[in-house]
Amino acid sequence: MTSATRQPETPASTKLSTSLEQGGMPVVPPRLIATDLDGTLLRDDKSVSARTVAALAAAEEAGIEVFFVTGRPARWMDVVSDHVHGHGLAICGNGAAVVDLHGGAGAHRFVKVRDLALDNALDAVRMVREAAPGTVYAVEQTYGFYQEPDYPKLHMEIPDTLAPAEELLAPGGAGTEQPILKILAYHPTLDPDAFLTVARLAVGRRATITRSSPSALLEISGPDVSKASTLALCCAERGISHEEVVAFGDMPNDVEMLTWAGRSYAMGNAHPDVIAAASGQTVANNEDGVAVVIEQMLLEWR
Repeated sequence: MTSATRQPETPASTKLSTSLEQGGMPVVPPRLIATDLDGTLLRDDKSVSARTVAALAAAEEAGIEVFFVTGRPARWMDVVSDHVHGHGLAICGNGAAVVDLHGGAGAHRFVKVRDLALDNALDAVRMVREAAPGTVYAVEQTYGFYQEPDYPKLHMEIPDTLAPAEELLAPGGAGTEQPILKILAYHPTLDPDAFLTVARLAVGRRATITRSSPSALLEISGPDVSKASTLALCCAERGISHEEVVAFGDMPNDVEMLTWAGRSYAMGNAHPDVIAAASGQTVANNEDGVAVVIEQMLLEWR
């Protein structure tokens, strides 16, 4: 949910690495832009620049839908609620929910929920804790947030309940009152990428595990739930093919989406795995890398 652990230097030139440099203009015009928020669309101070606001509005005016696709929960979407156009939908929780932002602060409506089943959540908690002793957890629900007493203050809110994860997820526990969007797993000493590898090996296909934080904080969702899979569902409902999607991201939780999209861009501040997955690269989030590409794209297809 923030920028990458290892940040390559921003390219000295604002010239983009795009498919145009590798054989000419793409055959299929874009119909949808899918962009991550933190470390991608947002600057490091969590603002949306005037240039980016103008680029998003120009894309919508040209008939290109814009989807915000983020690891953030719905209640953290106020940062972009003023910039929704057209449908006003966002994919939150790394694909666990599709949310209508039109209601404004505190009134977001869940359109689709792809929750983490209770048995899978309990298995993941146990398996990751066994593989990486010292792991502590928080539980993210549609409207609630719960954490273990030793889970650090990493988020912008006070948890509704403090209790061990096994107690939160026990029948009748606080963590079972609403659909579970994801489990957050934090380790105080492990390298973030090493922790991700250990957890994925331990859990296998019982859950989807990724990360978007510079710290050793993992995000555990339901099997096959990702930004890419939920975006694919939303596109299928609109008759949009993956070739017609342009995607932007900076962290490992964006890799599947960037691989799936017909045209994709890693930010100049992106994690190395993201750079490897994307078909192109733009400048850093603080240099309005998303807007730079949108502006060029609109010129291409004018």
